[in-house]
Amino acid sequence: MAKVELKKPIVDEISANIEGAQSVVLVDYRGLTVAQDTALRKQLREAGVTYKVYKNTFMTMAFKGTDFEVLSPYLEGPSAVAISKDDATAPARVIANFAKTANKLEIKGGVVEGTAYDAAGMAEIAKIPSKDELLSKLLGSLQSPITNFARVMNQLAEKGGASASEAPAAEAPAEEAPAAEAPAEAPAEAPAETPAE
Repeated sequence: MAKVELKKPIVDEISANIEGAQSVVLVDYRGLTVAQDTALRKQLREAGVTYKVYKNTFMTMAFKGTDFEVLSPYLEGPSAVAISKDDATAPARVIANFAKTANKLEIKGGVVEGTAYDAAGMAEIAKIPSKDELLSKLLGSLQSPITNFARVMNQLAEKGGASASEAPAAEAPAEEAPAAEAPAEAPAEAPAETPAE
């Protein structure tokens, strides 16, 4: 079998993985222990990220003619690739968080939603919360005014209920007094009109 025939399935696999990807991140994994590598792979898998180690030449061939071709300069030394089709910030976020405990792990660069970033840029991307976190924060901020409004209305209703029960008892004599004055005024006006006719 020719070398090209052996390379083609691997290049096709990489091409299939990056097709429609939101982000692709290249990682230098040298120095990770087997336990650390296993833990990293587990976290990435849980975040829906594909993580694999490929030869740089295979990745170069797969990236050619795509948005990810700009990553070719980063393909030096051992490289692993983290690919996400759903959450654009997931690979950078998971790897950056993991690198806090495994300082040998380094992000080389990446492409997020069509824009290329170096290691410093990817560190900033890693700070962006996941889509689910952002949606829950947005939902919380939308619900907060409604919840506060409901709480205030409930407190007003409770206070209004207490003062409403006291108010009729205090206002009842005042309402009766004007009613008592009204009949006294009516007869006074009636005799005044009678002699005029």
